[in-house]
Order: sequence, then C-alpha cells, then structure tokens
Amino acid sequence: MSCACCNTTTKKTRMSCPACGQNCFPVSRQTILHQVQSPDNQRITDGDYAYCANRECNVGYFSAFDSIPKTSLRAFQSGQSAMLCHCFDISESVYRAALDDGTAKAIKAFVVQQTKEGLCACESRNPSGRCCLASFKQMEKAHDC
Repeated sequence: MSCACCNTTTKKTRMSCPACGQNCFPVSRQTILHQVQSPDNQRITDGDYAYCANRECNVGYFSAFDSIPKTSLRAFQSGQSAMLCHCFDISESVYRAALDDGTAKAIKAFVVQQTKEGLCACESRNPSGRCCLASFKQMEKAHDC
C-alpha cells in the first residue's frame, strides 16, 4: 500500500549525503518548508534537496549548494523520541512495546485506515516526505527475528 499524499515527489535519483555518504531520497520543497524551523526555512530555494535518514548524521537536508542541520528541523528537537508515524504521533518505542504486548495490530490498522482515507500528511509531517507504512513492516520483521 502506498500513501496517496506522498506520491508528489517524482524525481527518483538518489543523492549522496555530503557528511556521511549515505544514499538519500529526494524530497519536495513542500516537505522541507514544513520541516525546517524559522528563520532557516526562509533561505530555502528551488532546487534538488534530499533527506539524510542516518540518525548518526547531523545533516537533515542537503542540495548541491546547501545543507540544513537536523537541529533546524521540527522533528529533531532534543528529548523527542524517534517517531515511526509523524502524522499520528506514534513513536518507535510505543510501537515496539505494542509488538511486545500484542496490541500492535490495532495501531497499525488505525494508521492504514487513515492512510486509505487520505487523512495522513506524510509529505509535510514526515521529514523524509515518505509514507511510514513500510517502517511498520520493518519494525515487525525486526521484532520477529
């Protein structure tokens, strides 16, 4: 299942992060404008930006001419737990606990239903601009190992 709200990024070419070298997905200007805090969001120009998902890397977004640190992003405030679903405020730790106690199915079903109804906002709420449903599957697979 894909997220209808996240299909606006058409460019598929990945870019290498200048800080850590990780292959990174491109993001839309809309994603960056919603994620970068003021006043840093006012300096964002048109161009090809990508998001570095490497948690150890300090770079959030980058282009050939610019980089924006994760400390400038709304989703990376100190003390905030790692998020699995930004649209519905589900942290990785909450979902991991739900996997442990057998209540994860209801959480995932809720997110899937909201996504089907087009009520998610992944492009603006998720710093990667991508749908989180694949992340649920990845956590489930890791939990089962």
